Amino acid sequence: MKTLAAVFEEVGKRLEIEELELDPPSSGEVLVKLKATGLCRSDYHVMAGDWRSHGPLVLGHEGAGVVEAVGSGVTSLQIGDHVILSWSPACGRCLQCLVGRPALCHAIQETAYRNLMADGTTRLHRDDVDVHAFCGCGTFATHAVVAQSAAIKVAKDIPFDIAALVGCAVATGIGAVWNTAKVAPGDSVLVVGCGGVGWAAIAAARVAGAMVIVAADPNPKALEAAEEAGATHTVQIGEGDVRDEIRRITELQGVDYAFDTIGRQDAIRLGFETLRPGGSLVCVGMPKDGTQLGVDVLELIRQEKTIMGSWYGSCQPALDFPRILKANQTGMIQLSGLVGNSISLDQINAGFDLMASGTVGRTVIALD
Repeated sequence: MKTLAAVFEEVGKRLEIEELELDPPSSGEVLVKLKATGLCRSDYHVMAGDWRSHGPLVLGHEGAGVVEAVGSGVTSLQIGDHVILSWSPACGRCLQCLVGRPALCHAIQETAYRNLMADGTTRLHRDDVDVHAFCGCGTFATHAVVAQSAAIKVAKDIPFDIAALVGCAVATGIGAVWNTAKVAPGDSVLVVGCGGVGWAAIAAARVAGAMVIVAADPNPKALEAAEEAGATHTVQIGEGDVRDEIRRITELQGVDYAFDTIGRQDAIRLGFETLRPGGSLVCVGMPKDGTQLGVDVLELIRQEKTIMGSWYGSCQPALDFPRILKANQTGMIQLSGLVGNSISLDQINAGFDLMASGTVGRTVIALD
């Protein structure tokens, strides 16, 4: 069948909308008619050359839609199901999967994280040229074939724009707080960077009962959104001494947990240096290839600080996606506050221009 997709060819070139050939789902795979997909900075990292990749490649990994066909051996889904796509299609059999850490699945290191299906091939083609799908998803398209473990069934009354964002930004930010750090009532939290992931982390910290939630960002509008998500204090990076302000807010103690959602060395250092003794830095933001920590190791040792990585919010999509949606349904988290602009597929390059300009709120492509 044919699918319309935004194709990445090489760094420096705009995405091109073109028609591609899409194979039917193989064993253990499903065909999804995509309804919404979010623009994520991870896609932008590829386009900007921050991460090594090669075209032709259909980017996009934050999507939701409706199952239109199923391959042999699919038992968890049927035609008509509404699904959120997960860019971590775990095998379910390796050690990491069995201990409840599917994002660290051994199998997908060599498949989805190299933009391949489980059998090492791709379902997308341009004449006789194979086209890969980013993280085994390729959601910047009208249709996608994905592993059944990458399609998480959700209720049919969930708006597709909200469902799509749960698949990456929301799960990553909320999971970092709930799963990786396990923030508890009364804790103090700093979130550096208040984009989609940071917004979700702030909302999750409020639900977890954090007493002090400090949002730090250079963009005043992002700080306003952070307050709406649940931040108790905001600090504008670039205005005054940010470290001193955070120490003042925490009565000179520092925070229990700092979450870097940017992935830059200066943001990582800010989080590390404003921890209380015994506090933990959680690195969530995706850096450029080769980014180093750059922290004071003696301070790490003498103050018994901890540095933790959080990949995909340490989440188990089949468990955590419904849990997050339940929190939204009950009003504990208002995910509609994260949705910013809505655009069409042919406006995708303009959408990334908005991202680069520092726009607030997630840009979502409506694929109907």
